[in-house]
Amino acid sequence: MKQDFIPLRVLSAACVAVLTTSAYAADVSLSAPLGGWRNSADQRVGYTQPVNYPAVSVSTPEGQSSAGLIAGHIVRTPKSGTQPATVIVNGVPLPQRVEPDGRFSRPYSFGQGSNSVEVRSPEGGTRRVQFYESYAGRAQTRLRVVLAWDSDGTDLDLHVITPDGGHSFYGNRVLDNGGTLDVDVTSGYGPEIFSMPAPLPGAYLVYVNYFGSGQGSEDLTVANVTVIAQESTPSEKKQNFSVPLRNAGELIQIGTFHYP
Repeated sequence: MKQDFIPLRVLSAACVAVLTTSAYAADVSLSAPLGGWRNSADQRVGYTQPVNYPAVSVSTPEGQSSAGLIAGHIVRTPKSGTQPATVIVNGVPLPQRVEPDGRFSRPYSFGQGSNSVEVRSPEGGTRRVQFYESYAGRAQTRLRVVLAWDSDGTDLDLHVITPDGGHSFYGNRVLDNGGTLDVDVTSGYGPEIFSMPAPLPGAYLVYVNYFGSGQGSEDLTVANVTVIAQESTPSEKKQNFSVPLRNAGELIQIGTFHYP
């Protein structure tokens, strides 16, 4: 009888492990975007915010439409708040700050057509949705420059110089040529995203400024910039640049790229 009972105990432990894994994955929820077919013709989808300091940790403008939003909740978020989640949008991974209560939120400019969003918690839970944007007025972004960094409580700023001399940064988010910087993330990790639906041909310059640290100390942080050209097309190309920054006020040219 004892020998018959041992494998049952082992099986029970295995079942517990499976149930725990399943429950773990369910701890990530997405309130936006929702999966399925949608048409955002009647929704305000702009995603820029005014410059207000100190900025809130959740970098989403008040009244942001769900048609231009990634938002949700993670039940098991680290109490220390030192680990970001990962948001994967159309195959591109981005760090995402999670608040102490588990909320996360950021504006995002989705283009017309098929889109996918996956959220992975620091503990391994995941949630994914796919949707199709049918509104023909939603232009597909053809150039996206993404700045992310690897430290909490620090403020890095993305600067993009376009071929016509336009300068996009936190104080000048919307350019006459259609380029737009989404939000100013001052609380660590980023991402800050510059996007352009109809990029000008020519050379683009990318700079990163280490604005400072909220902890009052200057810690080494590594800036990672990803340039995505012809996004969501068979001709899509990505370039990655990384550079360490140590001193507040440091301004570094990350790289130069040409479009197309």
